Amino acid sequence: MKASTLAVQRFVYRSMKSQVLVLGIGNVLNTDEGVGVHAVRKLKQAFGEVKGVEIQDGGTLGLSLLPLIEEATHLLLLDAVDVGQPPGALVELEKKEIPYRGAMKLSQHQVTFQEVLGLALIRNKLPEYLHLIGIQPASLAIGVDLSPEVQAVLPEMLKRATRVLSAWGFKLPAAGDL
Repeated sequence: MKASTLAVQRFVYRSMKSQVLVLGIGNVLNTDEGVGVHAVRKLKQAFGEVKGVEIQDGGTLGLSLLPLIEEATHLLLLDAVDVGQPPGALVELEKKEIPYRGAMKLSQHQVTFQEVLGLALIRNKLPEYLHLIGIQPASLAIGVDLSPEVQAVLPEMLKRATRVLSAWGFKLPAAGDL
């Protein structure tokens, strides 16, 4: 079989199957900025491997995450988000509500995760299903522990994540304490 035929078959196969990505974003060295990474670690611990669902620590990989995002049909983002709410406030945004450009950069060479989503949109490869669950950070200081305000609502973030996955049709095994 020709290599081009194999490539087409792989494309058709990948196009037909649902690819769900749960992506935790953030820097665990900046207290609450790392809440998304802490969340996916807890999800992996609670559920282990879930058929059809990839749970990934996206950390601070930025543009390197573009191929993963573009291959997903469903993308659930867990992250710290600054929406001007009190520390620990939970926010959920659907695909149409998510801004695809960041407002502030520390450097013109920096690519924000919002811009990574924007690039996927421009390339017409943004996942059909996209949902963000975020927590308003209390602190972005250097440190590896979450603030008490964010730590207190982390279980609710995880429960909401499981609800989104269930709404998308994915059965999750029984979990211990989230």
